[in-house]
Amino acid sequence: MKIETNTHSKSIIKLAEEHPEVLVLSADLGSSCEIKEFSQKFPDRYFHMGIAEQNMVSWAGGLAREGFRPFIHTFAVFCYRRVLDQLEMSVAYPNLPVVFCGFVPGITTPGGVTHQSTNDIGVLRTVPNLAIFDVGDATDAENVLQMAYDYDGPVYIRQLRKNVPRLFDPSEPTQFNHARVLSEGTDICLLSSSICTEEAMRATAVLAEKGVSIEHLHVTTLKPFDDPTVLEAIKKAKYGVVTIENHTTIGGLGSAAADMMAEHGIGKRLVKVGLQDTYAHGASQMYLTKKYGMDAMHLVAAIEDLLGKSLNISEDDIAEVRFVDFTEV
Repeated sequence: MKIETNTHSKSIIKLAEEHPEVLVLSADLGSSCEIKEFSQKFPDRYFHMGIAEQNMVSWAGGLAREGFRPFIHTFAVFCYRRVLDQLEMSVAYPNLPVVFCGFVPGITTPGGVTHQSTNDIGVLRTVPNLAIFDVGDATDAENVLQMAYDYDGPVYIRQLRKNVPRLFDPSEPTQFNHARVLSEGTDICLLSSSICTEEAMRATAVLAEKGVSIEHLHVTTLKPFDDPTVLEAIKKAKYGVVTIENHTTIGGLGSAAADMMAEHGIGKRLVKVGLQDTYAHGASQMYLTKKYGMDAMHLVAAIEDLLGKSLNISEDDIAEVRFVDFTEV
């Protein structure tokens, strides 16, 4: 597995080279959000707004009205919780093409609860006009900015930074509202997103050896959520559906899947793996995924629950396909 560095930095520069109306707005987190190189290459298109996120969002709305394409950069938690009123009234309500690039989503930061956006999807799924993208690897990160640029309206991106694993073939670009099929099967439908796809891939490698047939889909587009690929995978799953996400189990991927199943009258079990109804504390990503039940072993337990039997899979089995912990404390 290859590790890519500063993927967002390269991608935002490439997008700006192709589209002169692209602007970058920063809330005093240039280096932390991989836009330092952008500021050097396009100083006239880079706006340092200071630690004043509400003002930054209002500015972005005004710039968008004048024909520019503002890309807001800050930590994900400040992209929704601190600016919700401005996000809704200055951007979403007038349906303006402002892109919110939110970094260190969920538990990918050791900064603790003040810096962890663990319920952002649940909050923002209720905002009209807004699309939501959740990045899972370097290929996602390379494609998501163009997807956001092409979308007719505001976009919220849960972006990864610094050292990001390359899980998917870069020759197969991420597509809007179209899940990436990682394995095919008929026993279980497994939906994963963000960093949890890496954990899911570790689990499915071992589960396949145990004879479990899993249709594993990586979901990048969290809103809208009407992908026929996801719907068909859910329909054909014999035992049910499992979701795993870098988010609380309330309001995110699992809730979106539940909505889809209810709307289409699909009477199957759904098991949601993710952060339970709690706040997380600060620590490394690897530690937090295990502590809060968001790792490969907890996913195995969820699938055993759906199957109604133990598969006798141990930590040692999972460790054989252990990926590197990329957290930088």
